[in-house]
Amino acid sequence: MTTTIQQQFSEKMDMDELLNCMRCGFCLPACPTYIETNFQEKHSPRGRIALMKAVADGLIDFDDDVEEALDLCLGCRACEPACPAGVNYGMLLEDARDIIWQNKKQSLPVKTLRNTVFEGLFPHQNRMVNVTGLLGFYQRSGLQKTVRKIGFMKLFPENLAQMERVLPSVPKKKEMKVRPDFLQAKGGKKATVAFFSGCLMDTMFMGTNDATMKLLQLAGCDVIIPKDQGCCGALHGHSGEKAKAIELAKKNILAFEATGADYIVTNAGGCGGFLIGYDHLLADQLEWSERAKEFTSKLKDISQILVELDFHRLHRLRLSGTILTYQDSCHLRNVMHTASAPRTLIQAIDDAEYRELPEADRCCGSAGIYNIVEPDMSMQILDHKMKKVEAVQPGMIVTANPGCLLQMKLGIERAGLSEKIEAVHIADVLLAALTPEV
Repeated sequence: MTTTIQQQFSEKMDMDELLNCMRCGFCLPACPTYIETNFQEKHSPRGRIALMKAVADGLIDFDDDVEEALDLCLGCRACEPACPAGVNYGMLLEDARDIIWQNKKQSLPVKTLRNTVFEGLFPHQNRMVNVTGLLGFYQRSGLQKTVRKIGFMKLFPENLAQMERVLPSVPKKKEMKVRPDFLQAKGGKKATVAFFSGCLMDTMFMGTNDATMKLLQLAGCDVIIPKDQGCCGALHGHSGEKAKAIELAKKNILAFEATGADYIVTNAGGCGGFLIGYDHLLADQLEWSERAKEFTSKLKDISQILVELDFHRLHRLRLSGTILTYQDSCHLRNVMHTASAPRTLIQAIDDAEYRELPEADRCCGSAGIYNIVEPDMSMQILDHKMKKVEAVQPGMIVTANPGCLLQMKLGIERAGLSEKIEAVHIADVLLAALTPEV
């Protein structure tokens, strides 16, 4: 296995991109795992790139230490804005993980689990609805109360037991199956947008999707929701399933091309950060590369398009007596380069105080499923984040990504602050602030 992986590192890794790293160290202060491991070089972007190149050059064997270094990376990509050479670290990491997982001997349980998740579940929205519907039944039937009462969740790791307590209330299955495909602008029409509804966002977080579409209507947008769209592929791309991510990318490009929309809007920073990389993902496929570039050129986060359409100036936003702070979505900030728009919208809310969260640009430790597969480091990062939150003493932490939202809810639970602080998606905050007008 080691020889095969080394050979494929040499053949498939972008050597020019690896050589772009000048070892300057500007990435070090931006890397959460480098800091949390007491400045171990192998857990920095610079160190990981050096390991990738050493494996590709045959200078070191690919072993458990190299794999651990790559696995422990959050993929937050905070190193990219800090890099003076513009090294595309995120793409290097995804390529390396793809090589590893496609050549790694997997146990039957691991192989079965990965196939179930990556092939059998996320690419099929009807199955996502069915699985999420079971969660909703668990919540509404009284089973959840029984499970908690008998202490069944104590059999699980502490972070998973706490996560069960912070999951949102899931809509009924029949509600998730009846979704709109077009909504007309309210007032004068300014643009036609196509909404990327996502897989988890249109099931577990369906209410946030509804809030997003309503905001777009109020901003003067006709909203098209393509029925043929699917999972963005981020989970696959980040976990060494590049071929499936490419398949999903093509499906989404086809679905959104057919809309002829002016913009493609997403409300999940993690999805947006992967969608905007479709041009890189399909760069070597002549039939798709230009189409991917056209797709990514239209992509905007909900906060960005609302600011561009002067939503916050044309509508009064008001939340009385609330202290708000904002936790950046890593991929929204570092990949989509959207950091000021969410803050502009939040600060436009009357009768509410905004307090900037120290190190808001530092990852919260969610990183897709990182908080499940690397729970120790994830919780270490989260506990650090909550110390910053406690210093601000907000009543509400605003987020722009479902993973960040659940992670901050988990942090609030772990810190025993559930009676004082809530975590809310920015679309839900803005709609709540509009409620008297709506």
